[in-house]
Parts: sequence; structure tokens; C-alpha cells
Amino acid sequence: MDKPSDIQITEEDLTLLINDIHLTHGYDFSDYSRASFRRRIERLITIDQLSSFAELRYRVRTDPAYFAHVVEEISVTVTEMLRDPAFYKIVRNNIIPVLATYPFIKVWHAGCATGEEVYSMAILLKEAGLLHKSLLYATDMNPAALAKARKGIFPLSQMQQYSRNYMLAGGTQDFSSYYTANYHFASFDSRLSEKIIFAQHNLVTDFSFNSFQLIFCRNVLIYFNKDLQNRVLKLFDDSLEFNGFLALGTKENIRFSSIAPNYKQIIGREKIWRKIK
Repeated sequence: MDKPSDIQITEEDLTLLINDIHLTHGYDFSDYSRASFRRRIERLITIDQLSSFAELRYRVRTDPAYFAHVVEEISVTVTEMLRDPAFYKIVRNNIIPVLATYPFIKVWHAGCATGEEVYSMAILLKEAGLLHKSLLYATDMNPAALAKARKGIFPLSQMQQYSRNYMLAGGTQDFSSYYTANYHFASFDSRLSEKIIFAQHNLVTDFSFNSFQLIFCRNVLIYFNKDLQNRVLKLFDDSLEFNGFLALGTKENIRFSSIAPNYKQIIGREKIWRKIK
């Protein structure tokens, strides 16, 4: 029996696994970054102590519960509340005043993972007195991540960092007023989640489902190849109203995409664009 660390995964192996997943479960990872996909699969083999790549393929094809675990590992993203405070300061000072001019505000958090960023936006809208006329759509392909997001319960150990992010992003309230501490967890105010719709949505295969004034998709496109990035950006363009805002992650860009002529980057170096065509 090979040790997991000794198992060599070829490009052909990855293609076989991607085909297995697509044929058996309908998830299409063919346009994901191969380097990222390989790292996630190698990690799976190690943490699950699998004896071979063939065992991984067999379990993916025959065990739905194990496949759900695989999806969770492949699609896991690093997130936190008010991540990159300078970004959220611009959202607070420059985007929310524009949103305030609309009779009803619709925001899409695409690839929301476990929901920290959508709760962050709900807090900003609440402080601007706009949450009552807002609806935030939080979508992800990962049902396990969505289940966590719906609960609005996060590790208490993270609250000190989140409070610091909040202050750096221009917050003036007591951040702890937004959650109740319970042993090792912080449970966020249900009045925030009342304005959030959590739903499964796959950026690779699913279509536009509404029109929005603001779309967040931060640190998701980096896991896609160029073709898939362009397709997803076209999906966002189709879903964004004229004069709406598109917010991406720090290492993401629309510069060489087909939608680039329709957008103008707003203040500073933050990856936020406004739709001008």
C-alpha cells in the first residue's frame, strides 16, 4: 500500500476524476485551475488517508456522502468578516450612498462560502439605515458551506479580529452588539439574516437569476481558468444593472475580459468597477 504522500497524480488522472464527477453528479470542474484542483485532490488523499487514486475515484462515484465532502474540500475558500477593511471603507463611503438612492436594493454575494462577507454587508446597510429596503442573495455551490452561513454562527475566537476589521472599515458602533456570545461561538443577530436569501448556485453551470445593483465575488475567480473567468464575468455583466458595481478580490481583474469596455474602475486600487455601458 502506498503512503498518501507517495501517490502520483497525472493530468490523465485529473481528467478521469473530473469526468467521473460530471457524469455521476453533474458538477463541472473542467475549467477550474488545474494547479488549484490538483492541490485540493492531493490534500483530500492525504487527510482521508486513501490508499490510491483509484480508491478516491471509486468513492466519488459510489458514495454520495463522501462526494459532498469532496465538494466541500474542492470549493473551500478563505473568508472573514470585513476582510480587507480598506475595501469595505470604500463600500461604506462611496457605494452605499449610491445604493441609498434606489427604492429597493439588491446585492448578490456569489461564492459566499460560509457567509462572513454577506453578514458584513448586512451590518453596513443596517448602519446606513438601508437594510429594511435591501435583499442580499448569498449563493454558493457548496451546500455544507451554505448550511453554516444560514446559521450565522461563527467562532468566538475570530471576533477580536473581526472587531478590528470593523473599526478599520469605518465602524463606529460596538461590534459585539451584533452578536451574542455563547461558549465558543458568536451567534449573529437574526435581524441581519432576515434580509439574506441563501441559495445553492453554481457559477460554472447556472444562469443569471435576477438583476442587482452590486455584485460581490471575491477570491473565487482565481480558482478558474481564463475561459471560465470570462464566462462568469459575462454572467455578472448580464446580472448587473446599468451604473451597478462589481466587486472582486485583490488578485482578480476584468482588464482582459470581454466585459472590460463596459466598466470603469472606481477609487484607488480596490477591485471595484462600475458598469457604464
